[in-house]
Amino acid sequence: MSLAIVTGGAGFIGSTLVRSLVADGYHVRVIDNLTSGKRDNLAGLDQVDLCVADLRSPGAFEKFLEPGAPVYHLAAIPSVPRSISDPVPSHESNINATFNLLQACVARKTGRVVYAASSSAYGDTEVLPKTERMRPQPLSPYAMQKLAGEYYCSVFSHCYGLETVSLRFFNVFGPRQDPTSPYSGVLSIFLNCLIDRKAPTIFGDGEQSRDFTFVEDVAALCMKASLAPAATVTGNVYNAGNGHSYTLNQTWRMLCEMRGLDIQPEYGPPRAGDVKDSLADTQAAVRDLGHNPKFTFEEGLRLTLDWYQQSRGE
Repeated sequence: MSLAIVTGGAGFIGSTLVRSLVADGYHVRVIDNLTSGKRDNLAGLDQVDLCVADLRSPGAFEKFLEPGAPVYHLAAIPSVPRSISDPVPSHESNINATFNLLQACVARKTGRVVYAASSSAYGDTEVLPKTERMRPQPLSPYAMQKLAGEYYCSVFSHCYGLETVSLRFFNVFGPRQDPTSPYSGVLSIFLNCLIDRKAPTIFGDGEQSRDFTFVEDVAALCMKASLAPAATVTGNVYNAGNGHSYTLNQTWRMLCEMRGLDIQPEYGPPRAGDVKDSLADTQAAVRDLGHNPKFTFEEGLRLTLDWYQQSRGE
């Protein structure tokens, strides 16, 4: 049985990837410090080892890496607001930890590293969709940190021969996303407000648009990135979006229609570091990685809403 290694594998996206890998016949070793990840996210999974370790501490995790095993690096503090209000932990988790991991992967001669980058690196570009050829314009410490991780991956490929692929995640949503955190994604907050039949607070006018991508499609793309021909993809960056965008106002109306409700949202001031519009050009990912999202936005919303209701016993 082949081994795969997932950092941050007890988190929202990571645990979905772990489930996909197990379903594909892999034994999965999860490395997670459980700061935001949860053991419950891995409940019921066979062929999974949870190794509690912190990538910010050099040497604390290297023993869990194996020669030839692919590494999916999803561990991070994935929050724009938190990176602004408390930048040091984000820097340590998103830059220092990534550097430590890449060094350890070279030392241990692991297989390819698939790195979870971020579409926030683009900033507020006027041109849509966003293509990988655009000049990055990060607007927050988080965006800059994830961009630095991309550059480190590319440099480690060039200088040390470590195979890497960076995937710029757009707005990922789905089951197991924590709605209780003040830094949760907007959809997890919307879904809980819908279940509670109360108005959400939208920061800004609600006309900001997002390329919402269902988490299972993201997990599938991570696996494809690990297996694509090295000569084509090593050191490259690809958009991991859905190729469609919806405003927050449209999204809230869609959710209300699913439950036959008419709840008007409340509005607050725009948040620092937020981009206005986000839409992925996925042509490169389709061409080189075989990206093929299976879920429409509405299908993903319904599946996620069902999970939230079940998790709350409703």
